[in-house]
Amino acid sequence: MGKDIPALGSAYNIVFSVALCILAVMVILCLIRAIIGPKVTDRIVATNMMGTIVMVIIAVLALMLEEGFLADICIIYAMISFLAVIVLTKVYMGVYLEKKEMKDNNNIEGKEKNDGLDGMA
Repeated sequence: MGKDIPALGSAYNIVFSVALCILAVMVILCLIRAIIGPKVTDRIVATNMMGTIVMVIIAVLALMLEEGFLADICIIYAMISFLAVIVLTKVYMGVYLEKKEMKDNNNIEGKEKNDGLDGMA
């Protein structure tokens, strides 16, 4: 990009470099959100956002370095990131439903015990 006009080429490099720096800061902020949570859903969304930002970084690098194979890597990374988020969501939903089922079973058992005590009085 901008090989014919040297000033335009350097302007592109400056814009791409600034964009990469901003995206790097955003990845760090998403990493902090993924670590501190507070909920599992926040962590999953932050992980998904980090994957998306990394894809954008790879795309910017593909433009900046003028390497076509980086676009292929970006597409492959998108598929892997998508599958990772789906797996994390499935695992979280399984754990959530298991905890909810255990809580419901404990509540039912507690009510049965209370009903038995009420009949004795």
